[in-house]
Amino acid sequence: MNRVKREIIAVCTSKAKGERKTDAGQGELQAGFGLAGDAHGGDWHRQVSLLAIESIDKMRAAGLDVGPGDFAENLTTRGIDLYSLPIGTRLLIGASALLEITQIGKVCHDRCAIYHQAGDCVMPREGVFAIVLQGGSVKAGDDLRVLEPVGVQEGQ
Repeated sequence: MNRVKREIIAVCTSKAKGERKTDAGQGELQAGFGLAGDAHGGDWHRQVSLLAIESIDKMRAAGLDVGPGDFAENLTTRGIDLYSLPIGTRLLIGASALLEITQIGKVCHDRCAIYHQAGDCVMPREGVFAIVLQGGSVKAGDDLRVLEPVGVQEGQ
């Protein structure tokens, strides 16, 4: 069985909200804030945004030239259907960074450039948002582990 590795493939930031992010390859996740140097960091429930490369590939299949960061996500992942995870799921990144999913998808009030190019955008349906419970470094190639939501016991 050839199983896809669950990993981070891009770490993206932007200086301002409402713009595509640039892949820096690595960064520092800060507890209670988000990704250091990113405009979306702060004391709120959407400190870090995540989108799977598999979701980006759907837009590529629609003919768009897009890649990591183009949907304004901080972390691009591989090997996990992020949007199928329940709120409260915790994600362990690398050796120590711990995130908790707080929101799945979002309302897109203003149609983004991607929507206008393709007539669709995956971020409102397949992007997820999280808070940083425990900080740590994050870089492309880091392992990504899905942990059970808090309060969920095996067998329930």
